Amino acid sequence: MDLQVAKWGNSLALRLPAEYARRTGIKAGDRVEASLTPDGGLTIRPATWNRKMFARELETSREAMKMGRSVIDELRRGGRY
Repeated sequence: MDLQVAKWGNSLALRLPAEYARRTGIKAGDRVEASLTPDGGLTIRPATWNRKMFARELETSREAMKMGRSVIDELRRGGRY
């Protein structure tokens, strides 16, 4: 998604779409944590983001995913992609 950068006093600001705010639980007045990635990207997450909680949510999501045949096993049998 493309976001427009706007002037806010002496700073710059990004407006978050309502859907992003809903999905992350960010509300007006909340604090967020911003960091630069090695490739020059910008990562913004709620300041309350917790790596351990995220890992638990990820594990729950993985458990809900249907497991298929191993791609590695198919490649070993000569499957072509």
